Amino acid sequence: MFLGIEIGGTKLQLGVGDGDHAHFETFERYDVIPTLGADGILQQIRAAAQGLIQRFDIQRVGFGFGGPVDRSTGCVITSHQIEGWTGLALVDWVRDNLNLAAVLGNDCDCAALAEALYGAGQGHRTVFYVTVGTGVGGGLVINQQIHGTDRPATAEVGHLRPGLLATDPHATVESLASGWGLAATARACLSNEPERHKDRLLPKSRPVLNEVDRGDLMDRCDGNSESLTTRMVGEAAAAGNNGAREILRTGTDTLAWAIAQVMAIVAPDVVVIGGGVSLMGDELFLDPIREAVSRYLFPPLAGAYVLTGPRLGEEVVVHGALALGAQSHR
Repeated sequence: MFLGIEIGGTKLQLGVGDGDHAHFETFERYDVIPTLGADGILQQIRAAAQGLIQRFDIQRVGFGFGGPVDRSTGCVITSHQIEGWTGLALVDWVRDNLNLAAVLGNDCDCAALAEALYGAGQGHRTVFYVTVGTGVGGGLVINQQIHGTDRPATAEVGHLRPGLLATDPHATVESLASGWGLAATARACLSNEPERHKDRLLPKSRPVLNEVDRGDLMDRCDGNSESLTTRMVGEAAAAGNNGAREILRTGTDTLAWAIAQVMAIVAPDVVVIGGGVSLMGDELFLDPIREAVSRYLFPPLAGAYVLTGPRLGEEVVVHGALALGAQSHR
């Protein structure tokens, strides 16, 4: 048996399984207390893992960490959400505190591996996974192995620069297509903010809201545009707010352009798009991406891929961490 652990900015999830099937012998979830930093999460892991180790014959631990990691050294590079992780030797910590071997992976890479092995990409050679939430991440799996684990970064679709005008390192796909990027665009539309640098990267000009659509969005955030969230924009779009739909299109078009660039180079069999923003569903999210990908795609690839949502739900990273642990044990 193996122990898979997901470390995120808001949650800690642990699952026990054989790493060969999308099945848990047991699964536990805990809320993270950000103010306690990395030490607080490590204490949670120690307490939870010791109980699981006593119950099951755990052979190795696999981690899916919410941030960049160095798999070769077993060290966290940094966390953008929780203090105290930078440079932490997590694999060594497991050896010293739990007396087990461990392997460390990025959470998006683990999700990509799980979807390739057990989910929407099962049975296919090349699977490209994209997660759209607070940020935009990517993972590439070829022949059931995560690609690029020996490189500083790989498959980072969110950090593509959309176009020749994107000379600022912050002018990325993520800055327009992520949850916070969409919310920022919506707030700029509401406040009639002057054109931003990243607005010039869009295939069309930034949406202009009519008074009805503007009033609807302002009502949803109680008159405070700074508190407007992507979820509110999605709910407005679902209720028929055309301005909100146009705001979402700024993100889906940008993401589709990025996916089409990756496809021209990698030609994946399956593209899986997950993450919190994807929960808006097919009409508002996946279908517009499918349409825009076909617009930007290298024509010979038309019809030679599947673009779909994930199948493994909120436990996807833990499934992938288990698979990573099992693969490194063999």
